Amino acid sequence: MAENVMSSPSLVNLDPSMNLTALLNERVSANAGAAFAEVKDAEGQWSGVTIGQFRDRVRSLAKGLIASGVAIGDRVGVMGDTRIEWSELDFAIIAAGGVTVPIYPSSSASQCAWIVEDAGLSLVGVESEENQAMLAGLEGAPEVLPLTAEGLDALAARGADVSDADLDARTANATLDDLATLIYTSGTTGRPKGAMLTHRNLVEHAANVEADPNFGAFVQGETRVLLFLPLAHVFARFAMVLALATGSVIGYTPNHKSLAADLQSFKPTWMPLVPRVLETVYNRADTSMHGVKKTLFRWSAKVAREWSVAMENGGPSGGLKRRYAIADKLVLSKIRALLGGDLEYVLAGGAKLTPSFGHFFRGLGITVMQGYGLTETSAAVVGTPVSGQIMGTVGRPIAGCEAKIDADGEILVRGIGTFPGYWNAPEATAQVMRDGWFATGDQGEIQDGNLVITGRKKELLVLSSGKNIQPAMLEDFIRSHPAIQDSVVIGDGRHFVSAVVTLDPVLLPDWLAAHDLPEMDLETASMNEKVREAVGRAIAAANEQVSKAEAIKEFRILPREFSEAREEVTASLKVRRAVVMEHFSDVIESIYSKKKRA
Repeated sequence: MAENVMSSPSLVNLDPSMNLTALLNERVSANAGAAFAEVKDAEGQWSGVTIGQFRDRVRSLAKGLIASGVAIGDRVGVMGDTRIEWSELDFAIIAAGGVTVPIYPSSSASQCAWIVEDAGLSLVGVESEENQAMLAGLEGAPEVLPLTAEGLDALAARGADVSDADLDARTANATLDDLATLIYTSGTTGRPKGAMLTHRNLVEHAANVEADPNFGAFVQGETRVLLFLPLAHVFARFAMVLALATGSVIGYTPNHKSLAADLQSFKPTWMPLVPRVLETVYNRADTSMHGVKKTLFRWSAKVAREWSVAMENGGPSGGLKRRYAIADKLVLSKIRALLGGDLEYVLAGGAKLTPSFGHFFRGLGITVMQGYGLTETSAAVVGTPVSGQIMGTVGRPIAGCEAKIDADGEILVRGIGTFPGYWNAPEATAQVMRDGWFATGDQGEIQDGNLVITGRKKELLVLSSGKNIQPAMLEDFIRSHPAIQDSVVIGDGRHFVSAVVTLDPVLLPDWLAAHDLPEMDLETASMNEKVREAVGRAIAAANEQVSKAEAIKEFRILPREFSEAREEVTASLKVRRAVVMEHFSDVIESIYSKKKRA
């Protein structure tokens, strides 16, 4: 295998007639009474839903869609939080021969209008009354279906006269290569593009993850997955399909504010998340403790990291084993209990995981499996295996996938999960496809058989001196500070590197209390000298990771967080650099308006 190419052969070749509806039917045929999911009732207690009950609900809703005029190939939108009704309507759309188009509940009116127009949506299931009113007010508004239990009951009632034979005929000729969903990428530039994903992209990709000995351990046996990421995101959607394929019981968490409680009551064995969740768990524990408890926590965290590092270097010494036993008894076991007690694996994707947090959680006893992929690759195409992980890398290709480094350092991928193209956008498709390889826009290196992400190709900054700067490393390091939510490094065409920083509205109160500072809002905190000193120390620590020419010389703390409504961040919380620089141009110019540095 060439040094710049990584590949893993497919381990599963499904029958061409397989599709998501056939997969659901297959699960029911195997055991209709098997658990599919658990949902919380009005009292907050978990109640089970069997795979047979789920399939029956899907069929009744699919009949309602047919009676509503949904034809084979029609696109139907779904806009709601992570709850079982989302999954029911999703599978119903596909069972009726349609194509599911997820929409983030946080999407703006202009974003929704574009998706409705581009995808040609005539019907959208919408959960919140606010979003229902917003969609109903659009020009050429689609029919709005309440995405609630009552709304879906009404939809099912429409289909009372649709026969089983008529329903089954909708997917009788469906194949793996038929279109299953359009997922609009919340890109950091330009209008969202509808990534077309086929049944093969989801079903065969899931089958290969399960079959791959390097990755499939987390879905073997009796497993439970807690879903709280938006199902509009390909990561959560693929996790849902994987759970269906493997029999993993799904717990739905519609509100992230209840995540801590849901972890303890549902007790997942695995869950998909974004690295920011791990950072928040750690930082919240750190900022909430004082005195001896904080000292003990930080000592235990240090031991956990040492344990994780030792796992990559021949195993822990006798002294480290003794220290770990103490740390585990006093602190680490209690944190595991707060996470439910049974959590063995977390799948981290969507952003880079700072190695120090990865080492802490692995030292805690939780296998952190980082995945690298995009909407266009149906979630992860590369991942860190269940054993032999090297923190700081994103691992190796999953079965059926390949990755290589192009001449300019860009990461190219192809395989079972790779999409066939963008909806209504052949030119955009041609721009990202190179002889069957998808150009990710990310830059990376292959080190000892593992892929390392080094930055975004389009975000490369070039100083006026000609020096190239990759901002990602600096931004990731700064963002790991508990009081900081986001950072944007600036320097393209400038004579030195600077940064703007936003504070974290969730963790800031605890951080202020831990540092004997009064409660204050973001704007007040941005002007506080103690806060500025803390941010300055975080930036100084980040500067230690790069050369002097790449180091941040000046920074500003912004008076508010970045806003999705202002389109400064995407629905998946990726920063839109150009928008931020436009909205805060006065702040940025104030940095560079000083006398030019030597």
